Amino acid sequence: MRRIVISISILFLLSILSPTNLFADSKTVDQQGLVERSRILFESFMADENMGWFRENLSQAKGLLIVPSLLKGGFFLGGSGGSGVLLARDRETGKWSQPVFYTIGSVTFGLQIGGEKSEVIMMIRTRRALESLYASSFKLGGDISVAAGPIGGGAKSNVLADILSFVRSKGLYGGVSLEGAVLKIRDDWNSSYYGKYVRPTDIIVKKSVSNSSSEKLRNVLEKYVK
Repeated sequence: MRRIVISISILFLLSILSPTNLFADSKTVDQQGLVERSRILFESFMADENMGWFRENLSQAKGLLIVPSLLKGGFFLGGSGGSGVLLARDRETGKWSQPVFYTIGSVTFGLQIGGEKSEVIMMIRTRRALESLYASSFKLGGDISVAAGPIGGGAKSNVLADILSFVRSKGLYGGVSLEGAVLKIRDDWNSSYYGKYVRPTDIIVKKSVSNSSSEKLRNVLEKYVK
C-alpha cells in the first residue's frame, strides 16, 4: 500500500510539473498572457493594504517570482501547481531583467479537502537563493530557506529566510505551505518567447536575449522598487 501511495504521489508531481498539465495553464494562457497577469498581480499587491510590509521591503529583493494562479486541491493526497515568471534586479543599475518562465508544483499528505486558487509573489532575498533558481529544478526549503511573508496592517518580521512567500487565497484548504514545492524551468516557453533555446543565466546574467513585450512589467517593477 505504501509503495502504491508513493508511486501515485510521484506521478501526481510529475503531472503538475508537465508543461501540458492544466495546472500549468499552458492550454489557456500563453507566455505573454502570463507576463501580463503577473504585472496585474504585482500592481494589485502594491495597492493591497495588507501588503504593507511587502511594499516597504521591496528594496531587499534580489528577484521576484510571480505566480498569478497557483491551484491546489485534493482529498488526503493533495497537490498544487501553476506557472510563474522570475525577474531579477541588477545590483549595479537597479534595472529588472527579462522574465524567465517556471512551473511550481508539490504533493502533500494529510487531512485536506476542497480546492483553492492562490496568488503568489516570492521575494528572493539572497544571492544564493536567486542563483539556485538557475538549476533545471529546485526544491524550496533545506539549504535555501522559505517562510511566509508578514501580511496585515502593522506587520513586522525578523525572519531571515532566503525567500519570503506572500500569498492571497480563496477557497477551502486544510493548510498551505510552499515548503517542499518544486520549481522547474519551462524551457519550451523560454525558447518560444525569446526565439531560441536559452537558460536563466542567458536571460538574467548574460542578458543575451530580450523581448520588448515584457516592458510594461519591467517598468512597473522599476516604478515601485527603488
